[in-house]
Amino acid sequence: METWMLIAFDSTQQALRAEMLLEYAEVEIDLFPTPKEITAGCALSIQFPPDQLDSVQTIIQEEQVEIRGIYFKDSIEGYKSIEDRR
Repeated sequence: METWMLIAFDSTQQALRAEMLLEYAEVEIDLFPTPKEITAGCALSIQFPPDQLDSVQTIIQEEQVEIRGIYFKDSIEGYKSIEDRR
């Protein structure tokens, strides 16, 4: 499988809320320690497959989950925000 994408949070409460919402929507996720390259207020992040990006973004927006950002792993530069890819 391709490298998973990652959602970083500023609070544990929002990370756990997102976990619950994404699991309910049957999105394949994994709780994961936030990588050192990503500055976030929470030590928990959620990994998910890249093909689930649209579903994840829809759930995050509709449920107004507060996130630091969504990231992908660039093999050369480490984690980069999806905003950098647009």
